[in-house]
Order: sequence, then structure tokens, then C-alpha cells
Amino acid sequence: MSTGRDVDSAAAPDSVPEEPAGERTDAVPAPPVPRGTRLDDWWARVLSSPGRRAAWRWGGPAAVALLAAVLRLWNLAHPGELVFDETYYVKDAYTLLNLGYEGAWPEEANERFNAGDPDVYLTDPSFVAHPPFGKWLIALGLSAFGAEDPFGWRVSTAVVGVLTVVLVMVLASALFRSTVLTVIAGGLLAIDGNAIVMSRVALLDGSLALLALLGFGAVLLDRRHSGRRLELWALSRRNAGLGTDWGPALWWRPWLIVAGVMLGLAAGVKWSGLYFLAFFAVYTVVADALARRRLGIPFWATGTVLKQAPVTFLLMVPTAALAYLATWTGWFATDGGYYRRWAEDTGNAWSGALAWVPLDLQNWWHYQTSMYTYHVGENRPHGYSASPLTWLLMVRPTSMYYRSIDQGDDGCAAAMCGEAITGIANPLIWWGSVAAAGYLAYRLVRYRDWRHGLILAGVAAGYLPWLLYLNRTVYQFYSIAFEPYLILALTAVIGIILGSRHDPAWRRLSGIRLLAVYLGFVVLVSAFYYPLWSGMQAPWPFIQLHYWLPTWR
Repeated sequence: MSTGRDVDSAAAPDSVPEEPAGERTDAVPAPPVPRGTRLDDWWARVLSSPGRRAAWRWGGPAAVALLAAVLRLWNLAHPGELVFDETYYVKDAYTLLNLGYEGAWPEEANERFNAGDPDVYLTDPSFVAHPPFGKWLIALGLSAFGAEDPFGWRVSTAVVGVLTVVLVMVLASALFRSTVLTVIAGGLLAIDGNAIVMSRVALLDGSLALLALLGFGAVLLDRRHSGRRLELWALSRRNAGLGTDWGPALWWRPWLIVAGVMLGLAAGVKWSGLYFLAFFAVYTVVADALARRRLGIPFWATGTVLKQAPVTFLLMVPTAALAYLATWTGWFATDGGYYRRWAEDTGNAWSGALAWVPLDLQNWWHYQTSMYTYHVGENRPHGYSASPLTWLLMVRPTSMYYRSIDQGDDGCAAAMCGEAITGIANPLIWWGSVAAAGYLAYRLVRYRDWRHGLILAGVAAGYLPWLLYLNRTVYQFYSIAFEPYLILALTAVIGIILGSRHDPAWRRLSGIRLLAVYLGFVVLVSAFYYPLWSGMQAPWPFIQLHYWLPTWR
């Protein structure tokens, strides 16, 4: 297991002065420093056979995935009404399923939909602020379980949440090469409140997070694939007595194409997926430059910028654009969508040098510009809006649902009860992850660990662009898009704290004890908060205990 410890394993032992010739000494050599702990010895015995090691390597992550599924799927149909922005996305998904485009709804639509009568939509188009792909994913659940069942509204989002936990474990295994850290990474995301709530409510941001994370994984695979090819190229050139000069332009990088597809689909859920495309593309270019420098390619910087960067752009950006365009297939394939006949109906078809552009694309482009105008101007006040400046501190979590219950109603035995779904992340996980990301930024500068750079690129892609929109109405739950990278950052720091069984016993034991205490409290806090993440009925005084800050109410 690579722990990232600040130890030079190649350092020579302290030198011992040579004894003068003919002189005798009775000095006794110092006893060896104890390494590892008895727990390490016990764990080694537990995993002493290939079968046991395989059982742990697969069984540990499988147990975490099962836990994630239970926490997200249990009682998923409650509450039996549209909550928060489900009022938009679930109904949009249903009209996509039936019309191929987002249709309008009458005034009483929510009441009818909640009552199990969803077929009250109109054939008139509705202007929507987000691309359709995330709503198509919600539509899969509606198709499988019916729109009359609230479980069908949310099951796709819950499955996406479980898959995100599984994918975080896959990435943790690739990054840290440790089953223990893999299980810890998945377990932290599995029991975190922000991740649970965003898996139990049919919003779009969980799907954005999964697709961006798939793009992240593709970039990780490309780094290894292209790195090997670059090494082989440099070796073959040197063996042939040829110069390396600027280095090659590597075209066969299939994982960059996969990354482009995934990030294009992410943008097809929400436009903020474009930020992940930009940040991961830049990371790839920087990683290419550093790889060329390590191999001694003389013009590594200019070779990257002038030869490889254009290739990277062509592999990722047009692919992402085509994937994004494909998410609008339903709009193109039907006639009733919003602005579907804008150029024809208004007489505003493009002229001059752009007159050749098909009218369908002109109509689509006008729709995109209208969406952009809406987004940049969206600043209507909302009680749960949260400035991006406060996201890392979790100052204003989003209340998705609350129902007050009087004594005697629905089994309430207290003076007053309530049901709440509030996107409060587990404070120990959230604040610990933010602190860990800050520490990784320091280590990146000092030790240049590429894993830390890639993880921080994901955090930056999901968070930093929002600082450009401080006057726009935004919400804390948008942070689910970069939470997986915060979890990976926390896992990286946990690996540093744990060390390895080859460390001095006192250090190893201190790390294990600290981690055991931390994880124990994390589990207790998640159990304490789960009623507020799942809409369980609870007495009002118990609910109040969860509001650690006044702004959490």
C-alpha cells in the first residue's frame, strides 16, 4: 500500500564509526525498532490464504455497496408527494417519456400527480432550464415502476447514488492500492447525509456527480495508458540512437474519448458538467507535460502545448459536444418541443454566412442561448439559497421537505412531531474532508504527488467556478458534484495517518487508534442524523438537536 508518508525508503542507515585497528569494544548493538502492531500480525493471519484475501478484497466493498443500497432504497416511497424541485424534474421526466419533450402542466398538477393521476399534462411545450439527460434517467424509473408510485419517481436517483459509492471504491482502489482504504472511502460516502439525501430525492445533481466521476476515472486510466506508451516511445527512440526533441503526438488515447463522452453526458444533465471537462482536460495537458519532463524530452513544454494539447482537445471536446447533442435526441425527433419551430415561426432564420445551418440546429441553438440568459440572470431570493463562499463550511444546508405533525396524528406521541428531509452532511465527514483537501493542497506543492493533484482537480472543477456566480441563486446541495473528490481527499489523508505495518509500532498504533475513534464517532453521527435524511417521524425536540448551527433550521 502506498501511504504517501514522508519517508525516504532508500535512505541509508545511520553510519557507525569504524573501530580503531586492534582495539576491542564491548558495545552491544541497539535492539531493532519494533515494527507494526499485534493487530497487523492478527490481520496477516486472517488473510493468510488466497481465498481469504479474495473474500476480503471483494466482500468488503460488496458489504459497503449493500449498506449504501439499504440506506438509499429503504422506505424510498416516503413521502408520497413531490418534494422540493421534484415538482419540475419528475414531471418533466414523465412528459419526456410520453411526448419526447418537456410538456406543460395545469395549475393543479402536483395534487393530481401526488394522488396517483399523472396523466394530466398538456401537449404544449414547457421552457426548462436544464438539458434533458438527467430527466431521461429519472424517466427510466417511471417506466419501470410507474408514475403512480413515488418509488418510481426516485428509484433511478437512488441507483445512481449506489453506483456512485461503488465507483468511488473502484477509484480508491486504483489510487491507493489498499482494500482497507477502498472500504473506508466507500463507507464514508455510503453513510454521509448529503449523499444519502441526494440519492433519495429525484433531483439532477446526483446524476451529474456520477457522470463526472466516470470522466474522472477515464482520465485516471488514460494517465496510466498514455504514460506507458510515452515511455515505450522514448525508450525505442533512444535505443535507435534518435533524438526525442519535442516528443510524439499520441493519438491513440481511447480513455480520453471515453472521458469526453462521460463529461458531455454530464453537461447533458447540468451545464456545470462543462467545468469538469475543462478542468480535467487542463489536468491532462499538465500531466502530459510533466511526464515528458521526467523522461528527459528536451522541449517538453512546447512539445506538449504545440503537439499533444491540440490532439487532447480534439479527442475530448468534439466528443463531449456530440455526446451533449445526443442528449437532445427527443427534442430533435419530435415537433412539439420549446422553440422547436422558432426560426420558421418568427422569421428569424439565420442569413448570410450562416444561412446554410439547418433550421433544426438554429432552433436548438436559440434554445441554448435562452437557457444561458436564464441561468446568468437567476437571482430570485430563496429561503435556502447558500452562497458558494459558505459551501465548504456547510452554513446553509437545503431543506427538501418538512411536515409538522400534531400530537395524536399519525402516531405522534409527543407534544409535536415532524418529518424532515434535510441535506445536512455528516459534519464529521464534511468538515474533515474539507480540511483534508486543504492538507492535500499543501502536500501537492511540497511532494508533487500526482494522485493528490488529480483529486484536487475534481474538487476544483466542482467548486471553484461557482465563485464566479456569487450573485446567482444557488444551493448547498450543488456540492454533491464534488463531494466524491472530498471523500477521496479524506481517504488519502487517512492513509497517511494509518501508515503501514512497516512503520514503528508506536506510530502505527497511534494512527490506528486515532482512526478507530474518528470512524466510531462518524458512524454514531450518521445513525443520529439518518431520521432527518430519510423523512422519518421524530419528536420536535429530537429534530432540534440536529441543528448545530442556527442556519441549519
